[in-house]
Amino acid sequence: MIEMMKKIAFYLLLLISCTAFSQAKVTTYTYAIKGKDTLKMDVYTPKNYKKTDSLPVMLWMHGGGFVGGDRTYPSEVKLAQLSAENGYLGVFISYRLTRKGQVTGFGCDCPKSEKLLTFKNAAIDFLDAAKFIHQNRVMLGADTTRIIAGGSSAGAEGMLNAVYMREYFVDDLKPYQNIKFAGVFSLAGAMVNADYITMTNALPSAFFHGTEDNLVPFGSAPHHLCAPSRVGYLMLDGSATIVERLKKLEKPFYFYKVLGGKHELSSIPFDHLDDVFTFFNQTVFNREVIQTTKIVTKI
Repeated sequence: MIEMMKKIAFYLLLLISCTAFSQAKVTTYTYAIKGKDTLKMDVYTPKNYKKTDSLPVMLWMHGGGFVGGDRTYPSEVKLAQLSAENGYLGVFISYRLTRKGQVTGFGCDCPKSEKLLTFKNAAIDFLDAAKFIHQNRVMLGADTTRIIAGGSSAGAEGMLNAVYMREYFVDDLKPYQNIKFAGVFSLAGAMVNADYITMTNALPSAFFHGTEDNLVPFGSAPHHLCAPSRVGYLMLDGSATIVERLKKLEKPFYFYKVLGGKHELSSIPFDHLDDVFTFFNQTVFNREVIQTTKIVTKI
C-alpha cells in the first residue's frame, strides 16, 4: 500500500511538473515506416518559437531494454519540455523494439549476433530520425549543426552506436553523409567499441552512470555481465571507458559517477539538468574545452 502511494505521488509530481512547462507546443511527425513499425517523433518547441527560428536540437531515444519504454512517458515528456524551455527543439522518438516478445529477451540467452543486430537497427533508426530533421530543418526550425544526441539505457546504446559507429553498423552510408551531431547526453549507456572515437569525431559529452551497473557496463565489461560461456557474451565499453578516451583526446566531457550506483542512473537526472545544459552551452556553443568529473556515493 505504501509503495502504491509512493508511485501515485511520483506520477502526480511529474504531472504537475509537465503542466508547469505546458507552454511548449508539441507536434508529432512520422519519420519512417519499417515493416509493421510506424516510427514517430514528438517535436517540442519553445513558448516564443517563431517560424524563422533556427534552434539547437535535443534528439532523444528512450530506454526500455529494446522491449518497452515510450517517448511519451512522463519523465520523457518532462525532459522534452525542459529542453524547449532551455531554447532547444526537444525531439523525442520511437524506434524498433526488436527484442519485444522474443523468448531469449536481451540478456545472456540472447545470442551475440542478435544483440548486434538490435544495436544496428536502433542506430539506423536514430540516424533516420536525424535525417528527417535535416531534410525538414526549415519547416522544423532546426539548426542541424547543433544536434545533441541523447538517450537512456538501451536508447543510449542505440544513440552512442549511431553517433560513433555508423561505419560499423550501416551498410550504405550515403543517405547519412550530411548527418552530424554536436554533442552527446548519455544515461547509463555503452557502445560496442570506444576505439571508434577519434580526434575527428569526438564530441562534447555528458555521462551519468553507476559503478555497479549490472545491465550496461560502467567501464569495459560484458553486456549484462554475461559469462564468456553464454551465447549472449558481448563486450561493451561503458561511460568510464568512453570518458578515458575523451580525456586522452583532450575533448570536453561532464561525467557524473555514482559509487555503488546501479542501473537507476538510467533515470533522467532532473536535479542536474542545469549543469548539463550549462556544459553544452560552454562546450558546443562557446567551443570551450571543459573536463568535469563529479563523484558521489550512493546513499
